Amino acid sequence: MSSRAAIAHEAVYPDNYFCEVPSDPCAIVMFGASGDLARRKLLPALYDLAVHSCLAPRFRLLGFARTEMSNEAFQKQATEFLPDKAPSGDGKAARQDFLQHLQYFTGNYDDGESYRRLAKRLEALDREAELGGNRLFYLATPPAVYPRIVEQLGRAGLAKPKNDGSWVRIIVEKPFGHDGASARALNAQLLSVFDESQIFRIDHYLGKETVQNLLVFRFGNGIFEPLWSRNYVDSVQITAAESLGVERRAAFYESAGALRDMVQSHVLQLTSLVAMETPANFDATAVRNEKIKVLQSIRPLDRNSVHKHVVRGQYGPGCVNGEDVPGYRDEPGVNRNSSTETFVALKLQIDNWRWSGVPFYLRTGKRLAHPAAEIAISFKSAPHMVFQGEAVEPNSLVLNIQPQEGISLSFGAKTPGTKLHISPVAMDFYYRRAFGAGSREAYATLINDCVRGDATLFDRADSVEAAWALVDPILDAWRSSPPPAFPNYPAGSEGPDAAFQLVEAEGRHWRPLP
Repeated sequence: MSSRAAIAHEAVYPDNYFCEVPSDPCAIVMFGASGDLARRKLLPALYDLAVHSCLAPRFRLLGFARTEMSNEAFQKQATEFLPDKAPSGDGKAARQDFLQHLQYFTGNYDDGESYRRLAKRLEALDREAELGGNRLFYLATPPAVYPRIVEQLGRAGLAKPKNDGSWVRIIVEKPFGHDGASARALNAQLLSVFDESQIFRIDHYLGKETVQNLLVFRFGNGIFEPLWSRNYVDSVQITAAESLGVERRAAFYESAGALRDMVQSHVLQLTSLVAMETPANFDATAVRNEKIKVLQSIRPLDRNSVHKHVVRGQYGPGCVNGEDVPGYRDEPGVNRNSSTETFVALKLQIDNWRWSGVPFYLRTGKRLAHPAAEIAISFKSAPHMVFQGEAVEPNSLVLNIQPQEGISLSFGAKTPGTKLHISPVAMDFYYRRAFGAGSREAYATLINDCVRGDATLFDRADSVEAAWALVDPILDAWRSSPPPAFPNYPAGSEGPDAAFQLVEAEGRHWRPLP
């Protein structure tokens, strides 16, 4: 068994995630079905939904790729990546039942005849399984292929519902362009064929339990929302740290880097969720309207502020988890003189009534000391310290996204003893402890939302373009000035020295990576 397959086989699928009502029957066309994303993430996610009765019993999955393959070979390949376990009954029987819904289609992404054959195949599936004309297209291909697929779907008449009661949707994987101009071009291409309501731009970070719980935590609890402003908050830190290197993604990463790969999407998405105002109601339009307002309120960065408030880094050789690892330039497929950043730290200011004057510190990087994704809210110190001689740490609220999902609130408490001494303590909530060992994978959550037509956790065209409007000036400033002397941080550290100076210059410090 391969290491990737082993990860899938170790997955635990909890009993409490059954769907009360299955989704509409539909045909799911997965472009790039022979690729790593489809096998490692999407097929296990769809299996999760199927065994928990979230997908209609009559769904069909049609894998579309250029590789020649039979239905049987596709099903056999999929088996390697499906977990042994099922929530109830025989896991082997559950897998076999799921595999019966999988078929394969060989075609070229830019060949009109392939899409005409695809249209006929989908019509046959509609008749065979009574799918009602409902179709979900999933773009799990390299981004360069997106425009060709979208254009051909339009030409073949596959982008519009076939009758009044059916639906057609398309899931687009990040990255959504490599700069503002390409993002606008991609959005224009998508909107020339599909309506915005049909387009689901997926960011798997938004499917994580803690990210979704952020909205519940803020807007469903009366004790926290009043504190969520410049009146009480000193600063906000958002961290997305990885201990892994570029792995098999060197070709992509060389053209992207940490700023495009993580900040433009994941990290700014988290920023908008932390800082957004209360939506009028919890539906896709209301939530996404508030998120875009945050992105539009972030103070733009010019060349001077980029040099002052943005730090980039690249890892060199080092030691991670007791193992010696190479530097980025020594990774397979990486240019030996590469100036691609593997680390970014930046300071943002949100110019609105709620957050004026509160710095948002963001950081992300590869080959750091420990993997961690968290949102940390640091509150202002008490205005008058009556406990003379005691250095009381500011209260903080930390939302742990990974590896251990949960929420922690710290405060000062008297240490037992005859003298008055204050120590920081924490009240901790962990998903695993409160709700059991199982946790639904982010992709399963998001695909389930898509087949039900809920776009709350998906990006909208204006949001994508607003994020690029913030990132483009950084890219422009970097292009006009030479990078630092790379590498500037060893693998296994917490990043370059300049990232610490960015925060310490204002009397603050980064939270240590757990």
